[in-house]
Amino acid sequence: MFLIFSSPLRGEGQGGGDSTVNRITTLGKALRKRPTDAEQLLWSRLRMKQMEGLKFRRQQAIDNYMVDFVCFENRIIIEVDGGQHGAENNKDRERDTYLQRYGFKVLRFWNNEVLQNTNGVLAVIRENCLSHPPLNPLPSREGKVTHLK
Repeated sequence: MFLIFSSPLRGEGQGGGDSTVNRITTLGKALRKRPTDAEQLLWSRLRMKQMEGLKFRRQQAIDNYMVDFVCFENRIIIEVDGGQHGAENNKDRERDTYLQRYGFKVLRFWNNEVLQNTNGVLAVIRENCLSHPPLNPLPSREGKVTHLK
């Protein structure tokens, strides 16, 4: 089981508590306020269920990791990497392996790829979203099992 950290409700989260959760929540807020040009461009095409009606979240905490974009419905994580990731290759591999253990498929794109070949990147994301369905069907609000197409 993995943990998803969300922001505290207004008026909550004022001290005490788990410092890791607070640190990750603060990091997520900061990253959402200062996206790279590539992240901003990709988010403009993924937000509001524009891709096959799938909901994506950005700068989402999953356990101790912050991911750029995630679609929980299809367990797809999208990372948009800058030059600093060339030197952090082992850390990225370790993190990807951890997330894959929980059924996530991690897609990585370089900033320049997103900026110069946006439609190609979106095509790869779409293909992976359609070919990587969740392992278990999601229950509907009525308690019936809903199979995703």
